[in-house]
Amino acid sequence: MNNYCDCIHKLFNGIKRYNFCNFKKDKIPLNGIYILFEKGEFGHSGDRIVRIGTHTGQNNLLPRIRQHFILKNKDRSIFRKNIGRCILNKNKDDYLNFWNLDLTTRKAKDEYLKSIDCKKQDEIEKEVTEYIQNHFSFIVFGVDDKEKRLELETKIISTVSLCKECEKSQNWLGKSSPIEKIKESGLWLVQGLWKEPLNEKDIEQLKLLINKTPQ
Repeated sequence: MNNYCDCIHKLFNGIKRYNFCNFKKDKIPLNGIYILFEKGEFGHSGDRIVRIGTHTGQNNLLPRIRQHFILKNKDRSIFRKNIGRCILNKNKDDYLNFWNLDLTTRKAKDEYLKSIDCKKQDEIEKEVTEYIQNHFSFIVFGVDDKEKRLELETKIISTVSLCKECEKSQNWLGKSSPIEKIKESGLWLVQGLWKEPLNEKDIEQLKLLINKTPQ
């Protein structure tokens, strides 16, 4: 297991890296998988993988990346919500209870919006964005087939989560998460953990997909 995790770390660490302040949208495939690295997190003699993600909608990789890392709306991105949860929990801020609310539906807005401190909400969204843009970088590779990219996403997540050598640092923000799966796995994820890992055939397929992706 650790050998495959070591393999994908070396593979992904060798790809053209982007950050969320200056990436060019024409470099992002229409369909594919993104891999996140976080400042201060190391594994397998390189930067440690801290999140793996993809999308379900056709030609939707770039909009998904924007939802997670640029647009200030935590209810459209569980990743943003989890970063905010850690910041608030670390600071013992009671606003965490309001941050956890999902305001995407009209019913939820009618019920909870009047209780929300909009100024506070905006401040946290800004802090989340600043943390993401200052601490994360990413690589992408194309996977056109929806079923295949969802399968590879889950297998990569499982491979990293099962690895005994991918240790989170002492100062990793995720340690302040109120969600046990994030703290335990060392990943900004709760889905896909500890399931079927990559096999040798999958590794070869990843290499082919990466070679086909313009960098």
